[in-house]
Amino acid sequence: MPRFPTTRTAVRAAVLLTAALPLWVPPPSAAPGHGAPCTGRRITSWSVDPGPAAAFARYGNDNTRLDDWTGGDGTHSVRLPDGRTLWLFSDTFLDRVLPPPDPRGRPYRRRTADHGGTPLLRHNSAVVTARSGRPERTLTGGTPAAPGPLFPDPPGGGRRWPVAARVEPRVPGAHEKVVRVLLWHRRPGSGRWIFGVPHSTEVATLSLPDLRLRGIARTVDQHSVPDPGRRVLYGAAAVRDGTWTYVFGGDDPASSRASAAYLARVPAGRLGDRYGWRFWDGAHWQRRAGRAVPVLRAGGRRGVGSAFSVVRAGEGAARSGEAGGGGTWVLITMDAGRGGAAGLRTITSYWSCSPHGPWRGPNGRLTPPRPGAAEPQYVAAYNPQAHPESTAAGRLLLSYDVNWLGPPGVPPDAQVNGDVRLYRPRFLRVRLGP
Repeated sequence: MPRFPTTRTAVRAAVLLTAALPLWVPPPSAAPGHGAPCTGRRITSWSVDPGPAAAFARYGNDNTRLDDWTGGDGTHSVRLPDGRTLWLFSDTFLDRVLPPPDPRGRPYRRRTADHGGTPLLRHNSAVVTARSGRPERTLTGGTPAAPGPLFPDPPGGGRRWPVAARVEPRVPGAHEKVVRVLLWHRRPGSGRWIFGVPHSTEVATLSLPDLRLRGIARTVDQHSVPDPGRRVLYGAAAVRDGTWTYVFGGDDPASSRASAAYLARVPAGRLGDRYGWRFWDGAHWQRRAGRAVPVLRAGGRRGVGSAFSVVRAGEGAARSGEAGGGGTWVLITMDAGRGGAAGLRTITSYWSCSPHGPWRGPNGRLTPPRPGAAEPQYVAAYNPQAHPESTAAGRLLLSYDVNWLGPPGVPPDAQVNGDVRLYRPRFLRVRLGP
């Protein structure tokens, strides 16, 4: 995303996916258009939530079907009107999960193909969970005998990765609801771009309640930007605020360990309409994506990972479906600006009184636990994603992905497929406070 899309991107992706200084916090102020005060916020406490991870583990380990999910990364979610939740995954393993071959061997399960060999890897999928949180089915494309990605690979090769999603009217004012899923379209690449060259942002439409794919529309085309590292893919987060949906994205510079964050906004009900998109140019909302400027620039200890999340924090947001609401916006990211192992180990945050900033931070550091796999020093954590509709008792559900990134020249496939605890999401409960 670039987020370790396959187990073959280890070393370069580690650089891409990659401080807490005391920060003066100004007095409370009202955010534009809101009566609730805006105060500085950060993660003040956290704990592991084993429930969602255990639910996905039971589902992934079940061999009743062999065309369903056994692991994936990305881990975006959207609550559906009937109470179910749609979980969106990027690169996804299918096929069979086996117990350890020998009780005296490694005490964890492994992935394999139905008849041995390498399990199926598809570029995206979705998992539907019941109101209770229990995973019920995997959504893919193709056929049961030959499952493909839910969002088909683009003509000519490449991949589509689902990121943020929203439920909105099919058209503005319509009673019928649909799911809009933002997609990152990447063309085939090699070397620096082994995970795909950034190309464009697309929006897929899924019907409700059957979740059938009804179409994919290109909304932000970036392929004409000469330097792929300066192309912005939107959809890291999509936050509804009144009649607007604010869509955050990031660039992918080759010369920096961190990305810069950008911002667009779209009228509610028009995520799939490219003519409705506007981009923040530092002073105004602009029709041309090429005139957008970062709302959070990388440099020094600042910057975001290529995948990050944004929520509202404060009075009233729980009622609006965001995590907390009110006047404060909180951006949660890997601590990419610090460099080194921090971008693959620790989570930090920024806050602002408006989506276009100024963003203050980074504030605090959280080091989530990683599974104790073989050679645990090579296990990376990445892609923190907030799930505000699953907020409970004021504690926000936050997921993160894990992968194995061994030394150069060491194929990671055996590690990831040999230990199903890798390449499955893990979950925390975090509290946002002053």
